[in-house]
Amino acid sequence: MSEIVIPERFRGPPQSGNGGYCAGAFAEAVASPVVEVTLCSPIPLDVPMRLEGGPAPRVTQGDMLIAEMRAAELSLDVPEPPSFDEAAAAGPDSYSLASGINTFHSGRGFHPICFCCGADHDDGLNVFAAPVQDGAQVAAVWRTRDAWGIEALLPERFIWAALDCPGQFAFMAGGIRTGMLGRMTEEVERPAPAGADYLVTGWRVGIEGKKHFAGTAVFDASGRRVAQALAVWIGQRD
Repeated sequence: MSEIVIPERFRGPPQSGNGGYCAGAFAEAVASPVVEVTLCSPIPLDVPMRLEGGPAPRVTQGDMLIAEMRAAELSLDVPEPPSFDEAAAAGPDSYSLASGINTFHSGRGFHPICFCCGADHDDGLNVFAAPVQDGAQVAAVWRTRDAWGIEALLPERFIWAALDCPGQFAFMAGGIRTGMLGRMTEEVERPAPAGADYLVTGWRVGIEGKKHFAGTAVFDASGRRVAQALAVWIGQRD
């Protein structure tokens, strides 16, 4: 048993942690190449939480269950990504930007202070995904920084975070507003050098009731896949 704190920098909504970043942080408690993280409650910021290991790892705060983690398998049909040039050209239409095609939110962008997709975050990832291929996918060129590196490599938590919001944006590209991130299953397939440029993609997998399934992936400049994830977004907001 240990303690874990999510600093305010890694927010998603104003008062809770970015789901992808937090899932990546919690996943470190599981010794598996593929980890499933179920988010059960909003993740508090700058507040100590209890990280319990063992056969049923979980994160709690007092009597509140925050997350559950387990080793998993991931079988995902990853579509052919667009080119870096295509993703870059689509960038101004990102839901992250006030100038983007955004029928869901007016003003400064969809989540302006989110660590992953927020245009107003001073030290965020700037993953500004936009529709490509007539909305069949969303994509972003993710320009990473040397300063983010740990021994010159991106922390896996950052890769989990980068694969969060593009899943929701994939549904927005289909005219669908989802609710909160409920579960994320991810495999980081190879180390990713900090300071390099990557391509992040997202696409719709399916809908079952209130569960919205989205796939996301990260590719390096040579086209090799760095990571893939399957997310479940719960509910729908009109």
